[in-house]
Amino acid sequence: MFSGYKLLIYTAGCLLLLAICAVRGRSGWKISVVLGLSLFAATLYWEWNEGRNASLLPLVLGQSMAELNETYVTVEGQIVSPVERDGDRVDFTVKLSRMGLGGTGADSAMSATGAEENKRGSAGKLKDTRKTGEGQQQDAGTQADDPGQQMELGQEEVAGELIAVQITLQVESEIAVAGGWKRGDRVAVQGELKQPGEARNFGGFDYRAYLRTQRIHWLLKGEGTASVQAVPPDSWGPSSLLRWNDGVRTALGAEMDRLFHEPHAGYMKGLVLGIPDDLDEETFKQFSQLGLTHILAISGMHVAVVVGVILFLLQRLRLTRETALTVTILLVPVYVLLSGAGPSIVRAGIMSMIALLAARFGMLKDGMNILAAAALMMLVWNPYLLLSVSFQLSFLVTAGLMVYVPLVNPLLCRLPRWLGGAVSVTLIAQLVSFPLTIYYFNQFSLLSFAANLVLVPFITFLVLPLGTLALLLGRLWEAAAGVIAHAAELMNDATFRAVEWTNGFSGGVLIWGSPSLLWMGMYYGLLYGILYAMKRRAEARLAPQVMEDETKPLTEPDQPQDGRGKRVWAAGIWGGAGESLQPNPFQMPESMGWSGLSALLCAVGLALLLYRGYHSEQLGGAGAISYLDVGQGDSILITTPGGAHLLVDGGGTVSFGKKEEWRARRSPFEVGAKTLLPLLKQRGIHRLDAIILTHGDQDHAGGLQAVLEGMPVSALLFNGTLAKGDTYSKLMNTALAAGVRLYPVQQGQALTPDDKTELMFLWPDPHKAGEAELPAVEDQNHKSVAFRLEMNGRSFLFTGDMDKAAEEAILLEGMQAGISSSAPIDVLKVAHHGSKTATGADWLEFWSPGAAVISAGVNNLYGHPNGDVLKRLADSSTAVYRTDLQGEIQMEVRRERIAVRHKLEPGNRAVE
Repeated sequence: MFSGYKLLIYTAGCLLLLAICAVRGRSGWKISVVLGLSLFAATLYWEWNEGRNASLLPLVLGQSMAELNETYVTVEGQIVSPVERDGDRVDFTVKLSRMGLGGTGADSAMSATGAEENKRGSAGKLKDTRKTGEGQQQDAGTQADDPGQQMELGQEEVAGELIAVQITLQVESEIAVAGGWKRGDRVAVQGELKQPGEARNFGGFDYRAYLRTQRIHWLLKGEGTASVQAVPPDSWGPSSLLRWNDGVRTALGAEMDRLFHEPHAGYMKGLVLGIPDDLDEETFKQFSQLGLTHILAISGMHVAVVVGVILFLLQRLRLTRETALTVTILLVPVYVLLSGAGPSIVRAGIMSMIALLAARFGMLKDGMNILAAAALMMLVWNPYLLLSVSFQLSFLVTAGLMVYVPLVNPLLCRLPRWLGGAVSVTLIAQLVSFPLTIYYFNQFSLLSFAANLVLVPFITFLVLPLGTLALLLGRLWEAAAGVIAHAAELMNDATFRAVEWTNGFSGGVLIWGSPSLLWMGMYYGLLYGILYAMKRRAEARLAPQVMEDETKPLTEPDQPQDGRGKRVWAAGIWGGAGESLQPNPFQMPESMGWSGLSALLCAVGLALLLYRGYHSEQLGGAGAISYLDVGQGDSILITTPGGAHLLVDGGGTVSFGKKEEWRARRSPFEVGAKTLLPLLKQRGIHRLDAIILTHGDQDHAGGLQAVLEGMPVSALLFNGTLAKGDTYSKLMNTALAAGVRLYPVQQGQALTPDDKTELMFLWPDPHKAGEAELPAVEDQNHKSVAFRLEMNGRSFLFTGDMDKAAEEAILLEGMQAGISSSAPIDVLKVAHHGSKTATGADWLEFWSPGAAVISAGVNNLYGHPNGDVLKRLADSSTAVYRTDLQGEIQMEVRRERIAVRHKLEPGNRAVE
């Protein structure tokens, strides 16, 4: 949450609170001092890691990050990650030992012996130069005009710097070459040094920040396998174990591919081996919607099954308890490595090893201490695990089970023991993971509890063991392995059908905005209050509330006494003297009443908290317009003062020609699925009241496919024409299948979402009379939907990709459309990304916009926005906002002013 001086301020505040508690006697001095020292040490340790987590290259080279960006370099080092291929791209991480600036070819080669001095290619020995803004200079200060000259950085200067390498394969035959690269290889790589992309929308995924948690600050992009020269290590080292582990996992994955058909092979690799790369995308989507993806991530469930099976087998082999525990402790790290060593599996592995070790020496303590020890060891090793979603969910759910399950168990005492245990664990896991689930994934299925209760045991105790057994028998008894694999596939088919059927219920998935930390803290507190009060109430029903020595007469001052002088309970309260004590169902002890009232108050508080979290967006009568950064495309979200949500276009990933099959990636980047839909969910938008598709070009319509598939939409307004291409037809068919109402709009029509908002459509021109079918139009730009938005007394003009011909037609027919040049607009969305084909001088003079927004991609191939358009905007004294420079641009619209903020530059502005 905090770093730098803010972290120090909050740490000081916490230390002060500890001191106050100690002075007031709330806690002892010893525990306060221990807590204070721990907190102070943690703060220093985090800041120490933050200070070291910076790139060495700008300091060594004397260049800024911006100056080094897009520089051609040659690096040498060791591969320290698995080498992964997805289509035509190969990814791995290199730990640098040397680096050279410049170079135009493969001018360095790794020697077979691994000597420090490497042989150089035709460019000769790398020269020691320094690159400045004007070029490269030699140490003596002379200008180095030869572009092949480089600067060599020694091992001591850049050693330890991590760089993420991305190699784009050029021909299919290079797949085999890349397949020979392994973790531990010493490599020389040439390519373009680039900074990772940062979040360009508010709340969007920040790739740069993510890589920083991996201590990576640069990408190196190379073309073809010729840009990489790899040599296997010539001696054993620490990386050799991981290299061997990668090979074993690859071999096991290949064995799974041999035993199972698709999509079962990818599913079983994720389930048994923790290799999710080949999982069918549609299957993953179905599992994700029901909150079942944790099954595919190796975690404590898998470790518990493996440990149980190992102990059972060792017990059958007549080994002593101590020997069995010792052998199991030694085998757990092997399983952790083979399973990929993700945060959840490491946590489960460490916890199981501590528990087994404590049991081995008869020192087994409570689980919370074991969990804390596992967390401490992992965070000391890598503090940035604290920011990992997998780490957070794994530890939070495990801690939640320890804290909340004992509170729930008394409430389920009437159920059979096996069913009560399954219900309590599943229920608590769902309740505890709920805040983090909606924070990171912004959706929650109401059917998730039922799906987890039924499918998790089925998969864990049937499918998982069968898949593991088939894998173990694959090379020993192929016929038996085939039968077992077929049985597992039948069970998988049943699982897939059940998941698809469950997801078929409309309204089962709720979309939530990301809550605040305060909201999550209140949620856990109220949940604990409800369960604790209900536990006390349940216990009160089953046990006397007052000891005999503490009894008081309820109705008669003199109660009969027994021979020992003890009072005998009146028959009105208990069954009578001498009978077994049974609670009277018509008498409620006082503690039950307080427990019931406490539970009711906490339940009301939790209900209000959930309602507030679900309806998180509160604009206080203001409207909002967000010009989203979707690259080279348009997408604008309008939220009216009345709470209606209108989406104008959806961006789209433009592809040039059909790719060869081998280049296809498992999950290619698509603007709608990767950017637009997550942003809408993250902002708590449960339904779009309308989508306005200005025209059918891919950079406006492509991203809407994912939106229609992932979110309820009431209406789709379009330009009344049909665009060519299968993607447009698929989009319209998806809308029809989802029950979305389709409206072709034209000049003169209006839409009124609420009493403070009105959309007046200015274009396209009306259809010809008697035209029964929607016409197919190839040039969609001229038919782009254009409309004027009046909201809270402010005016906005949206133009899509309309051309100058459409602009001129609107100006000529301005009076018929109900517009006047005497009513200037506040903000203009510049047509066609600032292309020279629109935004003429007469258009700007007519509308006199106070500000203009240009949506264009960074370094796009079309040169948008055009220089002449920018000059015309400057001449008309129009303030210009650009998504390619400023990222997302948000405007809060009130009657008195329009407040503007943008993602990539600090500060707010206002359009008066």
